[in-house]
Amino acid sequence: MTGKTIGLTGALYDYYAAHAYREPSLLQALRAETAKLGGDSAMQIGAEQGAFMGLLVKLMGARKVIEFGTFTGYSALSMALAGATRITCADVSKEWTDIGRRYWQEAGVADRIDLHLDGGNAVIERLLSRGEASSFDLAFIDADKTGYDSYYEGSLELLRPGGLILIDNVLWGGDVADPDDTSESTVAIRAINDKVVRDSRVEICLVPICDGVTMARKL
Repeated sequence: MTGKTIGLTGALYDYYAAHAYREPSLLQALRAETAKLGGDSAMQIGAEQGAFMGLLVKLMGARKVIEFGTFTGYSALSMALAGATRITCADVSKEWTDIGRRYWQEAGVADRIDLHLDGGNAVIERLLSRGEASSFDLAFIDADKTGYDSYYEGSLELLRPGGLILIDNVLWGGDVADPDDTSESTVAIRAINDKVVRDSRVEICLVPICDGVTMARKL
């Protein structure tokens, strides 16, 4: 027994991957196509994270979701397959999100996903102007790291009490713990991590799945 999270490498990671989740064939195909993008494919969430998010949607009975950063659509598809009935996606890339659109269509969930390509801040402003404050069940933040703070604040306005924010990449490949790394994105992630852990508006738990996901429940 151990009181700390153990590392997953080598044979233990292989064992974990074989027992941790079930990935539907359509999600497998999307992940395989995204892998062909080369280095950019690293922006896709892991299969275990998709399964985790899908289970959270089911456990919460989440219907109305917003995500910041859609990439090739894996996270949106995971949540739609889990039962979310309206997913608002904020991104800026037509090239990458067009891949996701094909899979959403094939899965029969495209009518539940509302994609916007003018960025997260524009989407927040538009939703709030429509009177949609305090109406969302879940928010997923996985876009430009320097925008995390504004997406977090926007999510708090859009979420109902008891709603959940998931913030991705909060461990940033371990760079958050390297004091010599002062790159813009690393500094931004450190800042949001420091902010959220002290934020009395939420209850939090950082889960070390994939690149780290912070769960923040709005009080």
